[in-house]
Amino acid sequence: MLSTFQEAIALLTHLDGGVMGIVMVSLQVSLSALFFGTVLGLPIGALLATEEFKGKKTTIIALNTLMGVPTVIIGVLVYLMLSRSGPLGAWGWLFTPKGMIVAQTLLTTPLIAALSRQILEDSWRIHRDSFLSLRLPPLSRLKWLIWDCRFSLTIAVLAGLARAISEVGAVMIVGGNIDRSTRTMTTAIALETSKGDLPLALALGIVLLGIVLLANLFIFVVRQVAEKRYG
Repeated sequence: MLSTFQEAIALLTHLDGGVMGIVMVSLQVSLSALFFGTVLGLPIGALLATEEFKGKKTTIIALNTLMGVPTVIIGVLVYLMLSRSGPLGAWGWLFTPKGMIVAQTLLTTPLIAALSRQILEDSWRIHRDSFLSLRLPPLSRLKWLIWDCRFSLTIAVLAGLARAISEVGAVMIVGGNIDRSTRTMTTAIALETSKGDLPLALALGIVLLGIVLLANLFIFVVRQVAEKRYG
């Protein structure tokens, strides 16, 4: 076990090309999915928090359900959509990073939307009368509400990042785990562990934990600075 750990550290110290390539693919796919999930999820969460419409409760239940859907199901659905016989087969995105981004976006969007809805709903109860008295249009209300809760919403974004970067099932199905193309840290860890290449799997695991730790530290620092600045 000690020798495995030492070999893993050596791979990281020498910036092994295989490790760095896998890390870059993971970051490209996960950060892209996080961006699209945030762009789609925050407005959906804000809309559900502030507006009343027919089917709102059903939509909230659907979002909460999608948060717990097994990722392999999303992977299979995206696979069918992007396969040659599927409706989006002409795009040629199956077994590419683009297809993996689509799958991860479908995973992160409901999570960010559901978490942000709860955060924004609490703030809306406090500021509702003020916003309505100013007669702001719905779009302006959504913008101001999101801005007012921007620091609290980092929790939802961080959860989206954790969901994306730790994903295995969906990206394995849609991406195919192709070396130097669609192999991510999580799929590589699963593959290399089964092959017995524990140093590489451990090295990737250390990088994965480091990324999550840095993201948490960044969010913590941002919130601390915000609390000091705005009381």
